[in-house]
Amino acid sequence: FLSLSSPSFDPFCQRKGSLVGGEGKSKVKTWVREVLRQGLVNASQSTGAWIVTSGLREGVSRCVGEAVRDHAAAASSSIKIVTVGIAPWGMVHNRQQLVNPQAKYFVQNTSRDLPCLDTNYQAFLLVDDGTVGRRGGEAGFRARLENHISIQRTGICGSGSIDIPVLCLLVSGEPTILERMEISLKNSLPWLVLVGSGGVADLVGDLLENVSSVPVMLAGGPDGEGEAVSSGDLRERALSVYHNRDLVSIYHKEQEGTEDFHTVLLRALVRANKKNSSSVSPYTEELKLAVAWNRVDIARSELFNGSIHWSYEDLKDPMTDALVNNKPEFVRLFTENGLNIMDYLSYKRLEDLYCSLSENTLIYSMLQRRLADRQNITSPGSYQPFTATASPAKEQGGNNFSLFEVSRVLEDLLGDVCQPFYYSPLKLENIRSKRRALKKVGKTLKADCSYREKRCQYPWASLFIWAVLQNYSEMAIFFWEMAEESVLSALSGCKLLRELSKLDSETESKLSMKEDKYVIVIVGVFSNCYQSDESRSFTLLTTKSPVWRGATCLQMAIGADARLFFSHDGVQSLLSQIWWGDMERSTEVWKLVLTFFIPPLCYTKLISFRKLSQVHQGKKVMADESSIIVSDRPQRLPFLVSRWRKFWYAPVTSFLGNVLMYFLFLLLFAYVLLIDFKQPPPDGPAISEYVLYFWVFTIVCEEIRKTFFLGGVTLTLHRRHYAQDLWIKWDLIAICLFLIGLCCRMFQTSYEAGRTFLCVDYMVFTLRLIHIFAIHKQLGPKIIIVGKMIKDVFFFLFFLAVWLMAYGVANQALLYSYDPNPDRIFRRVFYRPYLHIYGQVPVEEIDAGVKWSEPCTENLTEIEAGAEPCRATYSNWLVVILLVIYLLVTNILLVNLLIAMFSNTFSKVQENSDTYWKFQRYNLIVEYHSRPSLAPPFIIVSHLHLFIKSVFNLSSAAELEGKLARRLMTWEHVQKENFISHESKKQRAQDSERIKRMSFDNSLIHFSALLICLNESIANNRNTTFKK
Repeated sequence: FLSLSSPSFDPFCQRKGSLVGGEGKSKVKTWVREVLRQGLVNASQSTGAWIVTSGLREGVSRCVGEAVRDHAAAASSSIKIVTVGIAPWGMVHNRQQLVNPQAKYFVQNTSRDLPCLDTNYQAFLLVDDGTVGRRGGEAGFRARLENHISIQRTGICGSGSIDIPVLCLLVSGEPTILERMEISLKNSLPWLVLVGSGGVADLVGDLLENVSSVPVMLAGGPDGEGEAVSSGDLRERALSVYHNRDLVSIYHKEQEGTEDFHTVLLRALVRANKKNSSSVSPYTEELKLAVAWNRVDIARSELFNGSIHWSYEDLKDPMTDALVNNKPEFVRLFTENGLNIMDYLSYKRLEDLYCSLSENTLIYSMLQRRLADRQNITSPGSYQPFTATASPAKEQGGNNFSLFEVSRVLEDLLGDVCQPFYYSPLKLENIRSKRRALKKVGKTLKADCSYREKRCQYPWASLFIWAVLQNYSEMAIFFWEMAEESVLSALSGCKLLRELSKLDSETESKLSMKEDKYVIVIVGVFSNCYQSDESRSFTLLTTKSPVWRGATCLQMAIGADARLFFSHDGVQSLLSQIWWGDMERSTEVWKLVLTFFIPPLCYTKLISFRKLSQVHQGKKVMADESSIIVSDRPQRLPFLVSRWRKFWYAPVTSFLGNVLMYFLFLLLFAYVLLIDFKQPPPDGPAISEYVLYFWVFTIVCEEIRKTFFLGGVTLTLHRRHYAQDLWIKWDLIAICLFLIGLCCRMFQTSYEAGRTFLCVDYMVFTLRLIHIFAIHKQLGPKIIIVGKMIKDVFFFLFFLAVWLMAYGVANQALLYSYDPNPDRIFRRVFYRPYLHIYGQVPVEEIDAGVKWSEPCTENLTEIEAGAEPCRATYSNWLVVILLVIYLLVTNILLVNLLIAMFSNTFSKVQENSDTYWKFQRYNLIVEYHSRPSLAPPFIIVSHLHLFIKSVFNLSSAAELEGKLARRLMTWEHVQKENFISHESKKQRAQDSERIKRMSFDNSLIHFSALLICLNESIANNRNTTFKK
């Protein structure tokens, strides 16, 4: 039995079918072959059952092997049928070949006394009872094995709620089968008898109909094979079978068809289990078997048709089994028929679901690592390093995953988008340190763990996370339909799948396909929301979610890289509204510039402002660190203050001010470098240079504010955000270069070096303009394309460097036999060949046939002193050839390759450049939305104002809560239901259209066939008339 747990199939069988009888050389009837091929094999494939036979290449075993082989060749499903052979050692032909594990077993098709093993089986168990050529030697072992399997539980590591169903199928057979049947019936294993297949199967069928038909004596099989059985033993076994007739079901070929064989197998198991059931409800075992066999159609028509009242106690165990074994249809069925998810999902049951994960999954290994971390903190003396083969959880007897490990894994996947999950039941809300949290959890888990009996606060969202991590796509979609905050939940699913695909490259393509499905759902639901109510849809995007631990839709969309979602008109409309603040979007830029330099113009009608009714019905969009939230506090201020705030606090004004002042900063920097860069003290610096220093100081202050003084999130998370931004790193480079140049220019010895650093720093500051103009609708997409093309340039430079090195070294060695000057070597090996690409080819220096006016010498002493060496003329012809080849490759091949790469990149990015630009636009809008309204160097005033507000706690950010939050959630749920209903109607319409098209095509085929027959009949009549 242990040999079955190979990596090729499940080590724990979910259900098992044992086929008995039909051995020997007797011919199998045609209808029995059809039952095995269409009924048994298809039932095994749909339910995941294992088929166990003798595994020999004869009789029914051979028919099963051929049926499984044909099914595997024709089926498109990836689910494989597992067939196991249990054969007596003494009945196997060429059995000595199996003694050596390195040898190969050869199957012979010739007729012999002993049959060979069937190669269509996945595994074999060979039972040696000391006999040779005797059948039935494996019967006792097989019966004990079937009984052992029947008392095991379904699911991974027996985590299911029901025993593994085992059914014995009797086909034909000899009288000795009755002994085997008697043993199994005493162990309460059900049997299904194919009456009409001959042999003992017909005998058992007659016996159950009329007990007086017990024969006095029957020896051998239908062909006279087998052993003689005494009449007393046969009578006793037959009566034993009759007394256990409740466990025996009959299948008549005249009564049922092969397509109903699934139902026959299930009813046989149900009939047997009802006898042994200890449940209060007589239908509980039938429901458990329907779940085990994944027959939701039978459960829906027979058990959930309205005639049976199901209680919570009846459904909770089948619900657990359906969740663990990924059967979403049953989960939906139980939910629709009385199972309250609030009563079902406690924190303990949620932990049990995570403990039932397969060891081969990525989430299991991540949970194991987090479990090892916790055990290392709580029990450092007994801790052992985590390995793939031995883990602390296994050493303690199971997967003891708690909610804390789940929370840590979700934190690894979701990152900084939301606060940690499940901290409230663990009482860790106010603990920031991970080490303190680990110690607190260790104490909690060693105590009574009272939190486990509590109800899960958000059950559908928790089950949705569990299903996504398990990669159960259909079940995750159902939980998404039932969960709150559908848009944010789908975005979270995208985020989880994206992070999982990064960690597991093998399943990256599969996860990306499921991620695209979530994106389609997100866009569809939000489209309904936007069309229904624009104001509410904006609130939906910016409201912090209690279900997803304070995350907003926009934050999660950034983390999930949902570019298609950001390109939606509703999201872009919100971003445009945030960008313009309370001003009209149609305001011309020149009016903003004029008002910026003449501030009192904001009180005139030069700038148009929106009416109060248009500003979200009293709600105001506000900045909160790196996100955007909604405040429902209307601020009533005097006109002068209100109009001033509306103009200066708009992100577009902040952006425009920063752009204008940045240009002034670059002009001042250029003026200092070109005109007013004085000598070191005491002669300098000049006043303009001091102004430049103060300006850079205010820029440094702003960078410090963005890094350390943004409230609401931990300092570690802020620094992580800060380090991930490319342009922030660019700013750090510019500031560092400026500080180095400043320090160097203050001393006479390093004055020139300082000036050099400042000149380079000016270039870095100037290139920062690229990021500023990323907000522009025309320039933004082009900047993205340029960024993609820079990557192509690096590949081009690699190929160019190879050719440049090859040609430069060979050219220098052939032209000059000896030249130790490193400066000339570098210029002639790298610099001069690089200039050849642009057409600068000094022919008089390379070609010895052309006169060169440069004075040279062949004296080694003068050459070592720095004199120009003369050219070598011996291999000058080779130099010219190398020059031709180098120019051909670089100027024609590589340059055109670069142009082709640029064209390919442009064509690919141009199609989606608008989507990319809209996605990046969000970050820039959030940056200027949370930035002080004044630009450097006047930003120092805003910093003082922020400092005073932080000291006196004057922050006024508020979140949506109470009735407004519930109304918003209900409205979103209605829009989700409308979307699901629309998609179902659309799918039904497509199906009906496909059916109509197929019926029309069939009609055309039939009509064409009729025309052909009519033409043939007319031709035949003409031929007959012609002969006459």
